[in-house]
Amino acid sequence: MGSKQTISEMETLSRTAARLRPWLVRGKPLPNLLFFTDPQRTPDPEAVAERLPAGAAVVFRAFGAADAAEQGGRLREITRRRGLMLLVGADAALALDIQADGLHLPERLAAQALDLRPAHPGWLITTAAHDLAAALAGAAAGADALVVSPIFPSRSPSAGAPLGVESLKRIVEALETPVYALGGVRAGTAEQLVDMGIVGIAAVEALNA
Repeated sequence: MGSKQTISEMETLSRTAARLRPWLVRGKPLPNLLFFTDPQRTPDPEAVAERLPAGAAVVFRAFGAADAAEQGGRLREITRRRGLMLLVGADAALALDIQADGLHLPERLAAQALDLRPAHPGWLITTAAHDLAAALAGAAAGADALVVSPIFPSRSPSAGAPLGVESLKRIVEALETPVYALGGVRAGTAEQLVDMGIVGIAAVEALNA
């Protein structure tokens, strides 16, 4: 087999993320790598969180699970110990309960950022966007950053047709709000994102590998 070790998908994505433009929000650097949990596709999110590099964040999506507070609490302990950020998907009450660093809103809830910002001035608030119009709406609602997807073909059952890198670039150029790329981002596709002007990359299954 030789002496060379296989470079993991996470390491490849981490190296790519480290090459992207840094961005400060309220004086703090944005994470350059987001790990989105999924009950089906990331069965052991805590193990992934233990391996994430410095400068990353976990986006905990509980989807109404009965043990959401318990699992979120475990992720809070790991992320706090390892110096990572923790966001909660869609559930502001859960974010408060587990003392998360912020909230990620799906596209349909992006307008909630308007009310959440004054109520939680210290939170990092991100919103999902699946086209330019949604990205502009999220930015107008006061999101700190936008997660645009899907960029590449994705195995997510809810993913639509891939936007492609040229559409991503147009979205980035149309906004002053920082943008993350999500959807089909893997070791084999991440290099295409380096010159797109994004602040970070996001992944689900790829960070399991």
